[in-house]
Amino acid sequence: MNKYELSVTGEFREKIWQPFLDGIKKYELIQPNDRIAVCISGGKDSMLTGLCMQLLQRSGEIPFETVFLVMNPGYNEINRQKIIDNAALLEVPIQMFETQIFDAVAKIDNNPCYLCARMRRGYLYKNAQALGCNKIAVGHHFDDVIETIVMGRLYGSQVQTMMPKLHSENYGGMQLIRPMYLVREHDIIDWRLKNDLQFIQCACRFTENCTMCDNGGGGSKRQEVKHLLKGLRRIDPNIDMSIFHSVENVDIGSMLSYHQGSEYHRFIEEYDTRKPTDKTEVEL
Repeated sequence: MNKYELSVTGEFREKIWQPFLDGIKKYELIQPNDRIAVCISGGKDSMLTGLCMQLLQRSGEIPFETVFLVMNPGYNEINRQKIIDNAALLEVPIQMFETQIFDAVAKIDNNPCYLCARMRRGYLYKNAQALGCNKIAVGHHFDDVIETIVMGRLYGSQVQTMMPKLHSENYGGMQLIRPMYLVREHDIIDWRLKNDLQFIQCACRFTENCTMCDNGGGGSKRQEVKHLLKGLRRIDPNIDMSIFHSVENVDIGSMLSYHQGSEYHRFIEEYDTRKPTDKTEVEL
């Protein structure tokens, strides 16, 4: 093991390694004989995901294969080289493939960031599948999950969450998994700082303060939610877990309407046939 791996299983065992293992087991993210493309963008989250996946594979606890896949959407040479250098430092054997995504979205006026994200995901699925993989692993962590829940309610008018795993709609037999699902972002930052590591943040070619990325540039809805949660944590340190449990304890019977895929249901449809609940009604 190198010193970065030792820090994950040593000093950060309880804060990173154990939550990483817990998420994989709880949500059954990895099965024997999986071949997983670990998608590395060059940021702290994906780099640590690669390190942890490599450690898990070496442990032999679950027999599976990994490919560490880097898609270059058109990074400048400094960012591209930074990814290569960090991968060598962490001893993660990356494979990089080139695309011209940034060139393509530069011509789009309407919502280029959305198109960029879809194109990047599509390229990753396509290349992972060509390499014989049945899953791609991305670096979203617990804070991403909480922020997504809050964003959905405040700005999307819906109760939803970022799922720990998903079947691909467009690439048959492929799944997306999130091994860092239960790992907190501040613990990832602490690990980076303790090991004196520097990773790329927003590498968007078109703006220095990319408002759609999590680089502190400000202006994006996710940044607004980050700021909101930071304030709420001062009032209640357990606010994140309360938000998380809210999507584990959904009471469908108390929803005005809900849907599964394209099938919608409204409470009024079955109101007259529904049995009375034991909940105490508030008397006015």
